[in-house]
Amino acid sequence: MFDVNEVRKDFPMIQNNKDLIYFDSGATSFKPKCVIDAVMDYYTLYNSNIHRGDYDISVKVSKEYDDTRKTIARFIGADDPRCIVFTSGSTSALNLVAYNFGNSFLKQGDVILTSQVEHASNILPWFKAAEKAKAKIEYVPLNADATFDLKKYEDCFAQGNIKVVVLPHVSNVMGYIYPVKKIAEIAHAHGALVSIDGAQGVPHVKVDVKDLDIDFLSFSSHKMLGPAGAGVLYGKYDLLDRMEPLMYGGDSNARFYNDGTIILKGVPEKFESGTPCIEGVLGMNEAARYLMDLGMENVEEYGRYLTRYFIEKLEKLDNVEIYNPRSEAGIVSFNLKGIFAQDAASYFNKCGVALRSGTHCAKLIHNIINVTESLRATFNVYNTTEEIDRFVEIIRDTTIEKCVDSIL
Repeated sequence: MFDVNEVRKDFPMIQNNKDLIYFDSGATSFKPKCVIDAVMDYYTLYNSNIHRGDYDISVKVSKEYDDTRKTIARFIGADDPRCIVFTSGSTSALNLVAYNFGNSFLKQGDVILTSQVEHASNILPWFKAAEKAKAKIEYVPLNADATFDLKKYEDCFAQGNIKVVVLPHVSNVMGYIYPVKKIAEIAHAHGALVSIDGAQGVPHVKVDVKDLDIDFLSFSSHKMLGPAGAGVLYGKYDLLDRMEPLMYGGDSNARFYNDGTIILKGVPEKFESGTPCIEGVLGMNEAARYLMDLGMENVEEYGRYLTRYFIEKLEKLDNVEIYNPRSEAGIVSFNLKGIFAQDAASYFNKCGVALRSGTHCAKLIHNIINVTESLRATFNVYNTTEEIDRFVEIIRDTTIEKCVDSIL
């Protein structure tokens, strides 16, 4: 794989917070110095707008911005860089897809097939799309442990009228890697399109959109070692060509006239009105290069290794309940028996451990696993087994009294 101790040297947050155990990369990841340098170089060496200036620094930044499409296309296995639309993050990308389905792609009685593991950003826009088109939301029946069952999924198509399948690549609570290629194959056989939330998948699992044959993929820069404020919508070109922008403004139009006529540019420019998060896109370019240099197969393998290591350690403790013992992608959800998740997280903070507590923006999945909130530890390429060992010892000695004392 790679030498994690060498990798850790690339991350200033680790060098500047040597006692911090950061297990919340699922919320946002640390950034390697190459990413930070790319942002700083933009602001200190060629700070200018893109596609607007007839002078050297604007030409330079415009070229680097546009070249990032080629990097991202290579990163996710897309043939055509025009299929890479820059957005402000996963949420805006997912909303762009749902908005177009609600306005143009769906009709009354059509079915949007999703699941109860979805992040809010991958289900709330579809609630609105269904409302606008008078379509229906249906949920794929999951197994008791919230794992995905292809037979149950395929059986959903017996009812007909399913026009779009909306699922994650990786559940942000359970860490399960969904069989996206088979999901797309079944959906396409029944005439449905597939939109995948890649926010937790793209940073940790090798993705090849051509092999998966998915219609849309959304993901964020800040979860894949890049800056916040930038993200990507990948879509098949013919679908993007049929879609309308969410916003209208500068740089997305070729002409407009006083009679109200608007002539938009082509894909992807028509979706990118206004000044984008330029520094975020340039930083995302470096983040994708960094991950490709590590090798996404290695990143995925290391994430599985840390996940298994942590779960096996937790299974030996008698004060822990694990909700996803079959997790695959650097996400472990659990609780300490008899201790409210936020109280435990507050105590862990006092011990130098940062992790998530609550519903994790997936407010339906807890109906399946029968808890209202949980702790979530998420790992990345800079985490170590030594950090896990330290955390396990903290968990072993955690009591409700210590947790209460920490918040008084």
